[in-house]
Amino acid sequence: MGRRSRHTQGNRGSQLSSDEAKGPGTRAVEAGRRKEWTGPVVNPPVWRASTHLYEDTEALARGNPNEDGYFYYGRRGSPTQWALCDALTGLEPGAHGTLLYPSGVAAIAGALLGVLEAGDVLLVTDNAYEPSRSMAEKLLKPFGIDTRYFDPLDLDAFPSAFCDRTRAVLLESPGSLTMEVCDVPALAAIAREKGALSLLDNTWAAPLGFPAFERGCDISIMALTKHVGGHSDLMMGSVAAADPAIYERLRARAQLLGQVVSPDDAAMALRGLRTMPLRLARTAESALTIARWLDGRPEVAHVLCPMLPGAPGHDLWKRDFTGGCGLLSFVLKGRRFSDRAALVDALEMFGIGFSWGGFESLAIPFEPSRARSATPWPPADWDKSDRLGIRLAIGLEDAEDLVHDLEQAFAAMERA
Repeated sequence: MGRRSRHTQGNRGSQLSSDEAKGPGTRAVEAGRRKEWTGPVVNPPVWRASTHLYEDTEALARGNPNEDGYFYYGRRGSPTQWALCDALTGLEPGAHGTLLYPSGVAAIAGALLGVLEAGDVLLVTDNAYEPSRSMAEKLLKPFGIDTRYFDPLDLDAFPSAFCDRTRAVLLESPGSLTMEVCDVPALAAIAREKGALSLLDNTWAAPLGFPAFERGCDISIMALTKHVGGHSDLMMGSVAAADPAIYERLRARAQLLGQVVSPDDAAMALRGLRTMPLRLARTAESALTIARWLDGRPEVAHVLCPMLPGAPGHDLWKRDFTGGCGLLSFVLKGRRFSDRAALVDALEMFGIGFSWGGFESLAIPFEPSRARSATPWPPADWDKSDRLGIRLAIGLEDAEDLVHDLEQAFAAMERA
């Protein structure tokens, strides 16, 4: 359930070119609001229905079961879900269509199961989201799919990671927790030369900050739970494809797996999407303020924020990205686990919890050595004692207040 198909046939290219020429705020406001779905109101109504009725048996026989945007059965969606798919497709330059899944993890699994078969090899960036790594061992391996990990920063070694069974490459930039920015256009170009598809987890910047298809990727994945939902009250994921044949294959697999999201959740995602450009800009600005402040703290060995000049990956971020978000990390200088725990526990404005992209700030400790296969942690050129990290998800609070909270938490760490 998800492409812009039948309503734009014949002029799809010119329509999309016109849409993509508009600014991100305008696109977010206008996306998915077709008159046939909204009628005389601003937002598409919430269509709650498991059963769709037909006028007569002739209409039932016709059915249009394999086409998007037609009433058929609740699992294939209704105008509420179609509007969200249409909106997401419109925000992703070059996308042919978008599919919805009940979580970001479901979207990653759906994308991988949609393009891989028994006997295939999947290459996964070594700094991938940990549930993506778990899928490789516990989901894909029993299906006869092998996974191999690679260093996303070693461009010279990347071609040698392929074999004649490699069918797909899973990228994530910046990397989960440790925020490495890889050369996505170069990696995607090599994958294409080797006959493999490139899939990108594009949740960090979203298409407003990183146009995945313009950078050479074949499939773009997002956890809509994060920036699109934006209010920490929604679970959803999406997969967009640039090539119609890839999209149709993904859609067929999603239908076979019974993937569907509720219309109420789709309506909430549409609501969040309208303000996403503003929230991304605000949280990115605050994150950069906090990154600069952390960079001057003697307790901090490394600030992992690609938006920060001089930080790892900044040059690639500046070249390839058009925006950022509020997610960053830092590594304490030569500290113990108890020191880090004291700092995190002393934070008053940061909740301790997973996820990010909501209106509230969060902090979570990390030490990713157990989730690495091809790259060391800490990196080889770091002091080995600098290994304990903290990930910050910056929300919509005033940056100055968050800085003050971090300052008092560092003081509490020293007193512990």
